[in-house]
Amino acid sequence: MAYKRIAVVPGDGIGIDVTAEAVKVMEACGEATGRKLELVQYDYGAEKFLKTGISIPPGGYDDLRSYDAIFMGAFGDPRIPDMRHAKDILLGTRFVLDLYVNYRPVRLYDEKLCPLKGVKAGEIDIAIFRENTEGLYVGMGGIFKKDTPDEIAIQEDVNTRKGVQRIIEYAFQFAVENGRKKVCMSDKSNVLTYGHDLWQRVFQEVGAKYPQIEKSHMYVDALSMKLIKDPRHFDVIVTCNMFGDIVTDIGAQIQGGLGMAASANIHPGKASMFEPVHGSAPKYAGTDTANPFGAILTAQLMFQHLQMDEEAQLIDDAVLTAIKQDQTTHDIGGKLGTRAVGDFLSRTIRVRG
Repeated sequence: MAYKRIAVVPGDGIGIDVTAEAVKVMEACGEATGRKLELVQYDYGAEKFLKTGISIPPGGYDDLRSYDAIFMGAFGDPRIPDMRHAKDILLGTRFVLDLYVNYRPVRLYDEKLCPLKGVKAGEIDIAIFRENTEGLYVGMGGIFKKDTPDEIAIQEDVNTRKGVQRIIEYAFQFAVENGRKKVCMSDKSNVLTYGHDLWQRVFQEVGAKYPQIEKSHMYVDALSMKLIKDPRHFDVIVTCNMFGDIVTDIGAQIQGGLGMAASANIHPGKASMFEPVHGSAPKYAGTDTANPFGAILTAQLMFQHLQMDEEAQLIDDAVLTAIKQDQTTHDIGGKLGTRAVGDFLSRTIRVRG
């Protein structure tokens, strides 16, 4: 069977804890299917940066792009208040490797995980696509007369036709390839009349190529309210970088919290990076309390991207079993620690494989 090389960067805090369990589950999948996986660990993170001043070494990005995929944990350490290392490692990988698709599935495995009343398992299954390399997150701008009463801070929002078009096209292509029926584009074009006018025009142009897909538009404030009132309304959502960051966290909450949220950072046909979206939560590091499901479901996303469908299905089945049997961490109603969850899922995968 095909041989796959995966770069693993655990990161900081609970990133290290949950990545260990994701690796455990990936290895169990490889054993169950007989597919060879080479998981290569990298020590990029706060500890290395504090000791050496190096966040990612020269040639580090080229090294990462030589893998079939990259798996990253969470980043953040109070000893580095400005998060310089995280900016280089995490955001740097997104920008240098041009990972323009941020994909966050919002799927409800069990109604007991959802804070909304009357919503059943299987009724929430949303694919959210966030433009990942432009917008307000490009770091363009500056501060004038800092720390004075006349201080001016400017943050620039960058939207290019190329960037907007390729993320909207990806959302429609995903819909077609996965049997989705609706694509909703969200912006704030009633106020951001230049940048989001571009989103409006490109969405109409690209959408015209897909007559079989129902197309709609919602301002992001209305979409946020609708996500909470009736998430069953949505199928595929595509939006800009900052709005995507916000609405995907709303999505995470309605599927069980950030501990259940997985994400993919994709450039089609090239090495892509996969990460759970929760933070590093330093005070919980090493306490065996962090929820590893987000990291493990991120591994599932990675397997899907690599067309390792059997491994992805093994993870999906094992996660559903764990949730049904309350073999979970405390935040979602169980009594297990981080490592015990990983052990349960690994055993389940080996038995079913």
